[in-house]
Amino acid sequence: MPEMPKAVDGYCAYCRTVKNRSVKTVSEYEHDLLTFFRYIKASESGDISEEKMKETDISRITIEDIGKITREDIYRYMRYTADVRRNSAVTRARKLSSLKGFFKYLVVVRGELETNPCEHMEGPRIKNKLPKFLSLEESISLLEAVERDTESKYRERDYCILTLFLNCGMRLSELTGISLSDIDRELRSLRVLGKGNKERIIYLNEACADALRSYIAVRAKYGEPKDKNALFISRNHRRISNQMVQKIVYKYLDMADLGYKNCSVHKLRHTAATLMYQTGKVDVRVLKDILGHEQLNTTQIYIHVSDKGMEEAMRHNPLSGKTGKKNG
Repeated sequence: MPEMPKAVDGYCAYCRTVKNRSVKTVSEYEHDLLTFFRYIKASESGDISEEKMKETDISRITIEDIGKITREDIYRYMRYTADVRRNSAVTRARKLSSLKGFFKYLVVVRGELETNPCEHMEGPRIKNKLPKFLSLEESISLLEAVERDTESKYRERDYCILTLFLNCGMRLSELTGISLSDIDRELRSLRVLGKGNKERIIYLNEACADALRSYIAVRAKYGEPKDKNALFISRNHRRISNQMVQKIVYKYLDMADLGYKNCSVHKLRHTAATLMYQTGKVDVRVLKDILGHEQLNTTQIYIHVSDKGMEEAMRHNPLSGKTGKKNG
C-alpha cells in the first residue's frame, strides 16, 4: 500500500496525541482520507475503477495539491461513495466528517490553508431507526443456553460476558478492555474506557457480581495469561478479542433459537438499555450516564421503543370499541 501524504500522517498523529482519539477512531480517519485522496488522484486520469484506486500512489501529494481541492471535488467524491461504492448514509456522513476535521486542522491548527472547502457542507440525512433488542424472556433464554452448555470449558467466562452485556449495556470494546485492576474488590463496580478515551464507572448488580465471582474463581484453569491483568482470557491465553466475543454471542443466540433475530453484540447493549428503561423504570438521564452517551438525545431513542404508554393510550381512545357492523 502506498505511503500516506505527509499532511494525513500529521493529522492522524495530531488526533492520536493531542485530541486523544482512540486507535480505532484514528484508523477510520486514516482510511477515509486515503480513500478520498486516491479518488482525487485517480480521477485526474478519468479512471476511478477499484483496480486503479488500489494502485494509485498518493504519497507525493503536497499541501499545494491539497489547497487546489474544491467543494465541487468533494461533492463529486460524495456522489462516488453513494453511487459507486454504495456506502450507506451513515458511512458517507462519517467520511464527510473525516474530511471536515482534516481540512479544519490544516486551516485552524496548522495555518497551511486559507480556506476550508468542507465548511458548512451538509452531510446526508440519516434515518433515525428504532434499536432492535431482545425481550426479557429472550434475554433469560440466552443466559440459560450458556448454563446448559456443560461441555464448554469456557462456560463461566461466556456466561459472565453475556451477563455484563445484558445488565450493564457496555460497548464491545469496553468489555474486552476490562482489566482485573478495573474491578472493585467487593465487586460493586468496575471502570471502563468508553468512546473518546473517557472513563466511567459502571455499578454492578447481584447478577453481575455473582457471574464475575464464578468466572474469576476458575479463570486460572485457562492457563497462564500473557496479559496477566486482562479480565477475559481467550484459549490462546491472550486478552479476548472483539471478534471472539462476537462469535460467543452468535453461538449462544443459535443455541437459544434466537439466531433468526439477526442480533449482534451491539443489540445486547440496546437490550440492556431498553430493559432498564421500560421494565426497571430507570430515568432517562441516569440511563444516559450508564451508557456513556455524550448527549441526552442519543439516549432518548429508548423512550420510543415499544412504549407501553402509547399502547395504553390507543386502548383508551373512545373509538377503540367501534369495530363496524357485522354482515348477516
